[in-house]
Amino acid sequence: MARIPHPSFDCAAGCTVEATLKLIGGKWKGVILYRLLTEQVLRFNELRRLLPNITQRMLTNQLRELESDGLIARKVYPEVPPKVEYRLTDYGQTLAPVIHALKAWGDRHVGMQAAQSA
Repeated sequence: MARIPHPSFDCAAGCTVEATLKLIGGKWKGVILYRLLTEQVLRFNELRRLLPNITQRMLTNQLRELESDGLIARKVYPEVPPKVEYRLTDYGQTLAPVIHALKAWGDRHVGMQAAQSA
C-alpha cells in the first residue's frame, strides 16, 4: 500500500523533513540543484550533457517541478531556435548548505564503499 504524504506539515517534528524531501527528493532534483549551484546558469542541453542518464522527458518534468516550487528560474530568450536558461532563484540558493552537506556525506560514503571493496 502506498504511503500517503501529509497534506500539511504541522503534524510532528519530522514533517518538515518530509516537506524538504518533497521539494528536493527523487533521483534527479538534487543533482540538478547541485549543477545549477556550481555552474550558476545552464541551458537545457548543457544539463542533458551533464546528466547523461536522464531522459529528456524526465529532465523537463524535474525542471518544471523545481520551477513551480520556486527553486529555479527559467528564462526564455526570443530567438530562433529558442534559447532557454535555468538558474537558482534566491530561494533556491538557500538550499546551498543542504546540497553541500549532501555532497560531503556522499563523498565520505563513496570513499567508505571503495575502501570496503578494496
